[in-house]
Amino acid sequence: MTSDAFIPLAVPYLGGNEWKYVKECLDTNWVSSVGTYVDRFETELASYIGRQRAVATSSGTAAIHLALLVAGVGANDEVLVSDMTFIAPANAIRYVGAFPVFVDADAVHWEMDTLKLADFAENGCEWKDGALVNRTTHRRIRAIMPVHILGHPCDMDPIMDIARQYGLKVIEDATESLGARYKGRPVGSHGDIACFSFNGNKVITTGGGGMLVTDSQEIADRARHLSTQAKIDPIEYVHSEIGYNYRLTNVLAAIGVAQLEQLDAFVAKKRHITEQYRSGLAHVPGVTMQVEAEWADTSAWLSTVSFDVASYGRDARATMQHLQRHGVQTRPLWQPMHSSAVFTDCFATDCSVSEQLYQEALSLPSSVDLDGAQQEKIIRLLGER
Repeated sequence: MTSDAFIPLAVPYLGGNEWKYVKECLDTNWVSSVGTYVDRFETELASYIGRQRAVATSSGTAAIHLALLVAGVGANDEVLVSDMTFIAPANAIRYVGAFPVFVDADAVHWEMDTLKLADFAENGCEWKDGALVNRTTHRRIRAIMPVHILGHPCDMDPIMDIARQYGLKVIEDATESLGARYKGRPVGSHGDIACFSFNGNKVITTGGGGMLVTDSQEIADRARHLSTQAKIDPIEYVHSEIGYNYRLTNVLAAIGVAQLEQLDAFVAKKRHITEQYRSGLAHVPGVTMQVEAEWADTSAWLSTVSFDVASYGRDARATMQHLQRHGVQTRPLWQPMHSSAVFTDCFATDCSVSEQLYQEALSLPSSVDLDGAQQEKIIRLLGER
């Protein structure tokens, strides 16, 4: 690596009221899993998404786990989920004893392929005893979990149509796309439940933490109950069922409130970064950016490009190493879930697009505080072949 200043892939920007709100928590001793900032974070995020209820959790994975439980997904059920995703949603499906069915990404926008989803529901399944059943595994399909990756929405209308046709729940994993919109509506406002993560590299961060949002009072109440060890008597410590320690702390919620105040500005900056990459790389043969659909307003969480080796002359991994030598951090997309050794017993549609994206795509530095000179350097390095 050269002596050039390191340019990270994505780091948090803590330039708002984070210090002020955290200090208030420390000064008042409200540092644990109850407090005004937990309530405020839930209320304000729900309002931003256009939802009636929200339950703050210790992580995005915890939110997904709770969402599956309250949606009625259980042992030997199946959930249709995006193949091109971080592993958390697939893991959470296994937590409840269910099995993921992996659906390929589409070749243009890289989100869940709704045509393959519909084809599987129609031709890969049968309607039996009032339920949609996988013809191959003979397991019942309970839910669809579209994962909105890289800041871009999935095409939700056909997903919701399929869910209504077959009586399936829809749980959106909107972790990477907070601030994005689908046909003018916020991502996370379409399914029965939506989940978010606030890990350090997300659009906004609490350091760690997550949120479940819904319009259902019943779903929210049950999720909150399960997240607090299913306690029904706080004095006698009586618990009604197996519960979980999944609540977010007031200190982290305070950071979340401060971050949420800056969300629109963060998205505007990230969209600007993406457009600068798009403009700067437009004339580099073999480099293609993720395409924004006409019905989408992406939050541009991570600006991501794919490389055609024949035209560009170097593959994604070699390009990653080239940039790393000059102090620029990049990252390939995730190993497709159907290729993971831990999911070899799970069903998948044809997932050739996910496999191709895994080989060809690379996410570029997209921090909110990425400056023009740093981005010009990255574009220049990508132009060197």
